[in-house]
Amino acid sequence: MKPLIARLAGRRARLRWLHLIIGGALLMPYFLVGTVAVGLYAPGVNPFTSLPAQLAAFGCALPMAAVTALLPTARPLSVAAARALCGLASDRPLADGPAASGQARARSAAWFTLHVGLGGIISGMTLALVPFAVCVAALPFVPALRESALDARPALDHTWVLAVAPPAGAAMLVALAGCAAAAGALLANRAPVLLGPTPDDRLAAAERRAAELAVRNRLARELHDSVGHALSAVTLQAGAARRVLDSDPGFVREALAAIEETTRRTVGELDAVLGLLRQDGDGSDALAGPGLDALGGLLARCGVPVRYEADGDPGAVPGPVSAEAYRIVQEGLSNALRHGVPGSPVRLRVGVGPRELTLVLDSALPPRPPVARPGGGRGLTGVKERALLLGGATEAGPRDDGVWRLAARLPLHAPAKEPR
Repeated sequence: MKPLIARLAGRRARLRWLHLIIGGALLMPYFLVGTVAVGLYAPGVNPFTSLPAQLAAFGCALPMAAVTALLPTARPLSVAAARALCGLASDRPLADGPAASGQARARSAAWFTLHVGLGGIISGMTLALVPFAVCVAALPFVPALRESALDARPALDHTWVLAVAPPAGAAMLVALAGCAAAAGALLANRAPVLLGPTPDDRLAAAERRAAELAVRNRLARELHDSVGHALSAVTLQAGAARRVLDSDPGFVREALAAIEETTRRTVGELDAVLGLLRQDGDGSDALAGPGLDALGGLLARCGVPVRYEADGDPGAVPGPVSAEAYRIVQEGLSNALRHGVPGSPVRLRVGVGPRELTLVLDSALPPRPPVARPGGGRGLTGVKERALLLGGATEAGPRDDGVWRLAARLPLHAPAKEPR
């Protein structure tokens, strides 16, 4: 008995009933226009007292409601109401945002038509049947009701009629609750089908997710390259200063100054990257960072001796390519600092050609391979991703002459699209 009562009068049933009443209220403007149309075609018929005229007005109202629901903004309103009042299962999601495709708008229009159609029927039944059922149930207890009923229906002047009147009134209310519960369950069942994401919606959501992940990956690369390089340089310089603290105060002062400059610059870069997390958009411009024109400062404070050779003018490299090249060089120097032979010079060659930029960084291999750090190994992956974003390529690995080479080729300009 309790499950039946919950189905007919529980919280979910009451919310669905309210949802249907709202649908009936939304139908009223269309229904009034329908009554006007019926009155024009049947001047002698009162559409408010004639049941056929009311049904005709109802039939005219539904197509008008469907047409207005084709607007893209109709779906978000319907989704919000369905989520709040239909008691939907959490494993059947609804679509977010306006309906962009024709299929989504058609589904939204079908849902709105079903909502206002069932809502109009249940609302009419509620307005008419509830007071009637209450009056029928109260016939044996209210003399005034009996007298008025007998005046209209003399056949009601029987004892058995008064005896069955209260159960009959209660049965009417139960039947109304059952109709409302069935209509609400039908809407809840159809909501994921008509308001759920279409294939176009799923594709758009996947594209948005991919764009968000691309931004997050780029932020991670920026943090890894800038902060990781700074920490490696600071660690090396602090360790060297500690070893000669008593014997070479001048070197210690130079190391501390380099540490101060490195940390100050890295804090600025860190603030810029973290600021992007609080902004909308992809942050492409803000992530540009330093370019090859700042390479001199990087080589001076990287913590390893560098033999730098330039073929061409690095200052002529376009900004986006220059910024990515700077980060690639920075990651290469960080790897040489962490895994190379201490004190061994690193050779860096930068070549600027008419079509592409080449970067070659050679560092001496240690006698024993470095031990992989837990969670490490993302630097070369980031270098490869940076090159691929520009349409370039990278190579990294040991060579027969005992050096580790990191090479990158980056096109200076995006490839021209072929005409169709």
